[in-house]
Amino acid sequence: MPKFVIEREIPGAGDLSAQELQAISQKSCGVLQNMGPQIQWVQSYVTDDKVYCVYIAPNEETVRAHAEQGGFPANRVSEVKSVIDPTTAEG
Repeated sequence: MPKFVIEREIPGAGDLSAQELQAISQKSCGVLQNMGPQIQWVQSYVTDDKVYCVYIAPNEETVRAHAEQGGFPANRVSEVKSVIDPTTAEG
């Protein structure tokens, strides 16, 4: 199943408290549970003004439906075409 990176513009994201991040995470998980197993949240990275999320889903439309149902921005949704790391250099 495809993997997607979602860029969410959230001003002040890096200043969110642990409790606020927990509430956002709980909201996301609740929406995911209602949507069923076809979409999975892998991990998110919080920066100063953005959150980058990695999801596994059948298509971009499913990712955007999750964002809409959760009230989260999904400013850019990009399908991952390849994953590389330092071992890729070893050939």
